[in-house]
Amino acid sequence: MPGLPNATEAFVTLVTNPEYGLGAAVLGYKLRAVGTTRATVVMVTETVPETTRAMLAKTWDKVLDVTQLDSKDSDRLAMLKRPELGITFSKLNVWKLNQYKKVVFVDADTMPLSNIDDLFQYEELSACRDAGWPDCFNTGLFVLAPSPDTYKAIMKRACEEGSFDGGDQGLLNAHFNTWSHGDISKHIPFSYNVNPNASYTYLPAYKHFADQVKMVHFLGAVKPWHYQYANGKVQGQNLTEHTRKFLEDWHKVAEMVKQSYYQPTSAAPYVPPISTGSTKPAAPSSHVVPDDVSSVLSHITAQIKNKEKAKSSMY
Repeated sequence: MPGLPNATEAFVTLVTNPEYGLGAAVLGYKLRAVGTTRATVVMVTETVPETTRAMLAKTWDKVLDVTQLDSKDSDRLAMLKRPELGITFSKLNVWKLNQYKKVVFVDADTMPLSNIDDLFQYEELSACRDAGWPDCFNTGLFVLAPSPDTYKAIMKRACEEGSFDGGDQGLLNAHFNTWSHGDISKHIPFSYNVNPNASYTYLPAYKHFADQVKMVHFLGAVKPWHYQYANGKVQGQNLTEHTRKFLEDWHKVAEMVKQSYYQPTSAAPYVPPISTGSTKPAAPSSHVVPDDVSSVLSHITAQIKNKEKAKSSMY
């Protein structure tokens, strides 16, 4: 059952490149397959090509243009060995979606196994514990209430402090810093954000709680689309039985999406967002969130460099 485009609550994800575009297409397909009654919105940056946008328009209610934000914090990202995560700052645009009273943000590398509409009973900021550091929440899934004031406050913190991991997760954990020891009702069960990777999941526990798993999150640098898939099987070594099953389930949906939906449209080519004052129209099939943070990006980088320089001069 498709979502309701004019609903006051929405599932939202972010796409910044074609690879994550396929992941988001699978996510959108699955949200509909499990019967969500909420709107579904995919935020896309200017780096997403028209072919990917056309595919996403088939599996999501809205394809929404947002400003691309990047922490540009190469030093901290290097500690994670994930230089590509700086662009996850673009996720912060979700607080600008004031047409919705409540949003459940889900990363494009997740896959729901059953209906997860009950997540909308949670309040901001609700999330699951991170498997790597459980006193932090994982930002692959969180519940929020869009607000321009919250958006400005988070951006102010980004300018002044940066992010301790260089990505959105460090920044949001610093901003919502009472999550670990505050209101326990904002702790979403781990079953909504299960990493199928054996290095994170305790196998006996997984087998015991398997029937309670609501959504899987393919954490780490290796994503489902990186695996070879042929004749209904994923090619890969050292995969647990349940990890292989989740990957094969993901690929089955991806094959349906690519065969049925991945078709370039005959509409006019996409025109990326342009600076204020230009008369060039935006793509008619997308909606644009105004760019009001262009000066912030360079300031974030400068603040980070100044802080690191100041620390080094103390020794």
